[in-house]
Amino acid sequence: MTLNKTFVFHFIFATAFALTACVGNAPAPETNPQSETPSASDNVQNATNNNAAVESREESETNGEVYFNSQALDSHRLNTPENIPTADQATVNRNGAINATSSRTESPDPYTAIPALIQSIFDYADTLYKAGYTDSATAYLERFRVIKPLWAQWETKADSMLNEFGKTRAEKAKAYEPMVFQIQNMNRANANYDLVAETADSLIALAPGDSLTQWAKLQKETAYKNTLAKAKKEYEAIRELADNQAQFAEAEKKALTLQMRYRDFEDALQIQALIDHIRNLAQTNDAEAAKYWESNDPAKALAKADTLLKKEKFSEAKDILNKLKASKLRKEANELYTKLADAFCTKQRKVTSQTFAKAQKQKDTAKKQKLLQEAIAPLDKCLTEFPENPQKQKVVENKQFLEKEMAK
Repeated sequence: MTLNKTFVFHFIFATAFALTACVGNAPAPETNPQSETPSASDNVQNATNNNAAVESREESETNGEVYFNSQALDSHRLNTPENIPTADQATVNRNGAINATSSRTESPDPYTAIPALIQSIFDYADTLYKAGYTDSATAYLERFRVIKPLWAQWETKADSMLNEFGKTRAEKAKAYEPMVFQIQNMNRANANYDLVAETADSLIALAPGDSLTQWAKLQKETAYKNTLAKAKKEYEAIRELADNQAQFAEAEKKALTLQMRYRDFEDALQIQALIDHIRNLAQTNDAEAAKYWESNDPAKALAKADTLLKKEKFSEAKDILNKLKASKLRKEANELYTKLADAFCTKQRKVTSQTFAKAQKQKDTAKKQKLLQEAIAPLDKCLTEFPENPQKQKVVENKQFLEKEMAK
């Protein structure tokens, strides 16, 4: 943290050097500076007070009364220096409540601010010395030396505050332990997000402290991810029923239930879009064919369609496969239908290639134009019979090429 000069000297003389007057930024050379060395009686008194404070602190630690750490809370992600709120985020009023403030004052990190402050003192003394102000430099460092007895007092004060804070943290950890365990057990049992969120929000509303509040928010995030993963599996199973098994009524029923159970996940899953998709499939489904498969074996029909495909009896195979799309073998029928479309268009492109070769050899313009038109016809047949065939892009490109040849 970079500390500007104003902050450094304000901090030095408003806190650390409250016992003495401030040394100016450009002091006049002093031939006889007044030393601020403490008297012997002051040193003895300070030493006695510090020793008593240290002994008191050690005795407190021996009696197990130190509450610096709370294992119960620390296990719930105690805030680290990286996420401790700064002065621009919170301020404390007389009642001890935390309020937002518009101040942009940056709270210093003791671990870096104090060493930087001390170094600035040494640097300033050195500056005075190099400028020839030896007496001023000496007086300035002597003023720094009188701070030493205060350090033990500051440690004692810090320990006292830590104990006070620690007791409060321990009390909170104990008071909210049942709710913490409840939330933990919910997530371990993979409970739905709404249940975990309700309990976590109740804990947050009780203002349990920053650590538990942050922990509760993270538990909500965990629950959301767990529930979303579970909902996605159900979503895919429902889509499987509709797309691959033609169980439209059952799929729609399950989708509506899914929508009611996971209202918090509509944006993530687009459940309404799934319901609309299922309804569209049901509307285009052959109801008569669906009734037919209630008393006939779709597996035998699928095998027959495969045989017809191999014999290049495309029209007959297509009829059977379209009918099979209303059966429980809808997925298999769609897969074989794709093979059928590919085989059919491959054959049409082959015819086009042969006809185009004849056209290239034809010197008579009229006859060449006629052959080129005949070469385009199989491509149109492919696009008409199977609009979404696997070779669609190539077929379209072939047709465009032939049309350009005809325009020459």
